[in-house]
Order: sequence, then C-alpha cells, then structure tokens
Amino acid sequence: MSPRRQRPRESPALVAFGRQMRLMREAKKVKQETIAHLTKVSAPQVSKIEAGKRRATRAFAVAVDDYLGAGGALVNLWEDLNKDGHPVPIWFDWPVIEADAAMLVCYEQSVMPGLAQTSAYASAILHDNQEAVEARISRQAIITGDHRAVPPTLVIMVDEQALHRPVGTSETMKEQLEHLIALSLLPNVTVQVVLTSGEHNGNSGSFVIATMADRSEVAYVETAIRPITTDNPEDLSELARTLVDLRARTLTGDMSCELIRKVVQEKWT
Repeated sequence: MSPRRQRPRESPALVAFGRQMRLMREAKKVKQETIAHLTKVSAPQVSKIEAGKRRATRAFAVAVDDYLGAGGALVNLWEDLNKDGHPVPIWFDWPVIEADAAMLVCYEQSVMPGLAQTSAYASAILHDNQEAVEARISRQAIITGDHRAVPPTLVIMVDEQALHRPVGTSETMKEQLEHLIALSLLPNVTVQVVLTSGEHNGNSGSFVIATMADRSEVAYVETAIRPITTDNPEDLSELARTLVDLRARTLTGDMSCELIRKVVQEKWT
C-alpha cells in the first residue's frame, strides 16, 4: 500500500504548542541550542517541536517551562492539548522520511518490501498502474545513495511465506527473488528471512522503522484501512518489542540467501 501524500504534515495541536514555546523562548532571548542542551534533545528536534513537526514529551515541557520561568503556562498548555491522550497524530510525508533516514528496518509479512521490488513485481502488486510503479521504483535510489553521499543502512526482513506467495508469473517471482539476493550483496543492505512457523507479534502486520541522523525514530505501519506514520513513543516501543520477537525467528543473512536460492530452484524455475 502506497503512502498517502495528501495528509497534512502538521497537527494544529503541535503547531499551537510549538508556537507558544517559541514565543516564550524568544521573549527570554534564549537560543534553541540552550533548550537542546537543557532537555538533552538535539537542536534540530527543538526546531521541529517549535515548527509543529514533532511531538514534545511532558518532561520536555516541564523542563522548558521551568527554565523559562513560565509559571506552569507551557505545561498547562501541553496538558490541555494532550487531555485526550495525545495531539492529533502528526502525518509525515513518508517518502521524505525514508530518503533522509540513516537506517531503515523493514518487516514485510506477505509481499516484498517496496524498496526491494522489481518493476515487474511492483506492476503486478499495483495492478499495472505505471505511474505508481515508477514512483515506487524511483524511491529505490536511496539504496545506493544516488541522492546523497552516504546511503542508509537497510535491513530487509521478509516473512518466509512471501517467498512462496505467487505475484505475477513464475518468471516475475524468479526475477524478484534473485533481485533480493543481489541486494543482499550491497555493503549497506542486509536481507533476512523470518521463519513462518509459530506465532509471533509480526503477524499483526508489516512496518518500517526509520532511524534519523539524530537517532530519533519514525515508523510507517500498514493497516487494513490505510498506512500510518507515527513517532509516538508508545507505538515505537511496541514495534521495538515486535522486532525482538521477529529477530529471534530470523535466519542469518547467509542462511537467508541460501533459503531464497532454494525456493528459486524448487518453486520458481
């Protein structure tokens, strides 16, 4: 399922908090770098909070409120905006996050991850929508770092069942699995197969976790209705637990390639 670009990239609640914080900070002539040092959050992340592009924690709000002598005003605002749990979710433009990430860990339950798909495989998945296929394939330029000096570290975790599920023709599947093996030879790419047997948390769906240069994380999660993106700490913690469970059932890179080659020979050749 392709990310939806039409969603707003900012939420009113986050914008309101960020704007008020910036006004208070500037009134005290305090720099963003000072707030970053105080809260142990990077300066770029402080900037994103003030721009309404990142959610602040309550601890962050308390520390800034105290330092700026706001008398609880900033904390009260944070609590008002979070009274129903947390602000309206911030919707990131996932392709931008994906392109800027330092590391991407992908888990795909039933098909190949978009970053690893061949044109023929993507065309079958996307019902010959060539515009969508071209958009998906163009995103793969990040793998080799065509758009920047250092490509991201990419970990592709594929459920074993995806190796056997037919998409397109047998030739399409053969080409796709051979492409997966070729990707694994790149120095920044690791391909691993998650064994199908047994129940595990990954059965709930596919996801990608992007780790940015400042070590912050954003996740892309597929659902039956639509994909979502989130930097909610609770969501990220749940996905971290799922990764631990998946990795306990995952073959090494070499063993994964051996299994993929075996499937190519026994099923798709």
